[in-house]
Amino acid sequence: MDILLSLPIASYFLAPSVTSWSTSLNLLFFYMTWTTLVLSHNPLHVHLVGIFAVRIVFWLIPSLLFLLFDTLIPSLSVSAKLGGRSALPPRDPKVLGRTLLLALLNLVLVVAVEGGFSLAFAYFLGEPQLRTSSTLPLPWQIIKHILLLTTSREILTYYIHRFTLHCGGGSSSGSSFISDLHMRYAHTRAGAPFSLQLFADHPLPLVLHRLVPIYFPAVLLRPHLLTYFLFFTLSTIEETLAMSGYSSVPGILMGGIVQRSAIHYASRGSSNFGAWGLLDWINGTSRGRDVLEDVKAEADKHNVAERSSRKAGEGLNLIQEGMDAWRDGNGTRRSSRKKTPKRAD
Repeated sequence: MDILLSLPIASYFLAPSVTSWSTSLNLLFFYMTWTTLVLSHNPLHVHLVGIFAVRIVFWLIPSLLFLLFDTLIPSLSVSAKLGGRSALPPRDPKVLGRTLLLALLNLVLVVAVEGGFSLAFAYFLGEPQLRTSSTLPLPWQIIKHILLLTTSREILTYYIHRFTLHCGGGSSSGSSFISDLHMRYAHTRAGAPFSLQLFADHPLPLVLHRLVPIYFPAVLLRPHLLTYFLFFTLSTIEETLAMSGYSSVPGILMGGIVQRSAIHYASRGSSNFGAWGLLDWINGTSRGRDVLEDVKAEADKHNVAERSSRKAGEGLNLIQEGMDAWRDGNGTRRSSRKKTPKRAD
């Protein structure tokens, strides 16, 4: 828990944003803390406590705060919700209590399942499933592994969600035992979701939907545990915000993700099966604003085209000035050589 919430780990991943001396100091402090943690605790213990802490800090606490805001100040919350009043969570204490209890039990279950797989991996292969060495991963290695994990998560989420939890999508696609469980627990109400619903599903579809796409790509890739923690944290934040149902959320492209999640729940699972929406756009299962419109909206918002052309113009001007200076320098040297009188014999 301390390793995830301490300043040094934030400084490690956000090193370019601080001064060089403070970065070096924080990196040194973080390295000492991480080394002490790894040498004094079992790798599986560090793994499980880490992911449990991430879920508590970045899902459970924000979800309860969102729920308090939605239930205590509904007149203010309704204006921020996709779908208006129909998107507000139920105010019945019994319903909310059952939802919270189910979500907490599922949280413990998912952590236990991941712990069980990690323990089995270590038992049969004789080493931790995720690399837990004191050596810190390099920034490029972190970026490469997170890109691979994110891509794998998108693929697995889409195909599991569409063809297993919703049997292909649409009302005429039939049903299965798993899809019936998912519809009975996760889609009990037609409307935009609230963040507490992230774990309010039957345990079997929940493991397929929320655990497999995140954990099993890491089993194959075997990244450093710190890289997995970062990927796990980013995925948890994204899932929490995507399920919030708010029309305005921070983060690049998150607005479209929230809207597509709201449409998925409002339509009882007939569209929008992916996490980011890219495969929905490719396969024609996207409803609402698609991922390309998100990218265009972000580009227009930040004036990417204008800034790019301005930067390109500045670059061409610098090149032109350099060439002019080079020509002037050569011309001056040639003219000075012509003006030098020859020595008399």
